[in-house]
Parts: sequence; C-alpha cells; structure tokens
Amino acid sequence: MSDLKKTISDTLKASMRAKEKERVTVIRTILAEIKRIEVDERIDVDDTRILAVLDKMVKQRKDSVQQFTDGGRDDLAEIEQKEIAIISEFLPTALTEDEIIAIVKAAVEETGANSMQQMGAVMAIVKPQVQGRGDMGVVSKHVKALIA
Repeated sequence: MSDLKKTISDTLKASMRAKEKERVTVIRTILAEIKRIEVDERIDVDDTRILAVLDKMVKQRKDSVQQFTDGGRDDLAEIEQKEIAIISEFLPTALTEDEIIAIVKAAVEETGANSMQQMGAVMAIVKPQVQGRGDMGVVSKHVKALIA
C-alpha cells in the first residue's frame, strides 16, 4: 500500500471515530475512486497516480463551484468548497507562480524547445514535478508563453 493511500485510510478511521460525517463522506469518495482504478486496471496505485486522482477531484469541484455560483446556488457552492478543503489536505503544498515559471524554464532549456510542436516534450518533463502541486492550466499557459 502506498504511503499516501495509508495516510488517507488512517484519516478516514480518525474521522469516523470523531464522528465527522462530512469528512468521512469525502474521504470515502477518494478511497472509492482509488479502488475503482485498482480494480479496473488491476494495479496497485502509487502515490503519483493518487495525486493525479486528487488533483482531478479538486478540479471537478472547482468547476462545480463556478457553475453553482453562476446559478445563484451559493449553498451548494459552499459544500463544494468544503470538499475541496478536505481533498486538498492530502495534496502537497502548492507551488507559487515563480516556482512554476522556474520549473517550466528549466524544462524548456533542457528540451531546447523553440516551437509549439515541442510543447509535449516540455510538458512531459514538467508534469511529474507539478502534479498535485499546481494548476496544469497555468503551467500550460507559461509553457506556451516561453516557447512562443
């Protein structure tokens, strides 16, 4: 079992003992998604893949918050915000804008990329370093700006 999965499981147990219903529900959702991947792909999920799952879950909830806010459903947006906070507890600390730019610059120099056709090579280097620690949309924007 990966360290991150064990941490999530231990947090679930602690939350159940503390009778924190909202936290238990969200953490069970995380573990269910991890289990679904393990069953579907017949693999043991590693920490990198778990970070990708958590990242995706946060992104989905951010989209929901935007839609609920646009629709005037602030009550539902608040619930999604709470879920984002719980999921984010398991993500590493977020990178600052300057740190993301430094990682992207290093990757561009390493690949020697000078056209948009080489963006994939740059992203292949950047993604593992940023996964779960930064918004890939922001990363992509910086890669495009530096290559163009």
